[in-house]
Amino acid sequence: MKNGTILNKELSEAVASMGHGDMMIVSDAGFPIPNDAWRVDLAVKKDLPRLETVLEVLSESLIPETISYAQAISEYNPELEKNVKDIFDRWAPEYKPVEHKTLLENYSENAKVIVRTGAFNPWGNIALI
Repeated sequence: MKNGTILNKELSEAVASMGHGDMMIVSDAGFPIPNDAWRVDLAVKKDLPRLETVLEVLSESLIPETISYAQAISEYNPELEKNVKDIFDRWAPEYKPVEHKTLLENYSENAKVIVRTGAFNPWGNIALI
């Protein structure tokens, strides 16, 4: 049996494939994932797994240079923004809020992999670059 934090085969492969400048989006359950995207679907039911749980697990294996999320998160979901920063601050990434439309359209088209969680968080889509 595999020893380590990430037990999901696809998620483990996705993390191992990441290099400088690659983007992984960890999304909520409703994120519009393009049909041709590499999708790692972890969603089981509402809030299972939680977005923060997946981010915590990823933070043990992935060092992001930049973290992007919708600018609206500061107003509409400040607790999630705080949690993201608490999880990743040890890596000292640049935090780069972007327009929600940019995250949904441009970022999703350029992401190497999109990890879908069961989260129902408002603006719960985090890009790890």
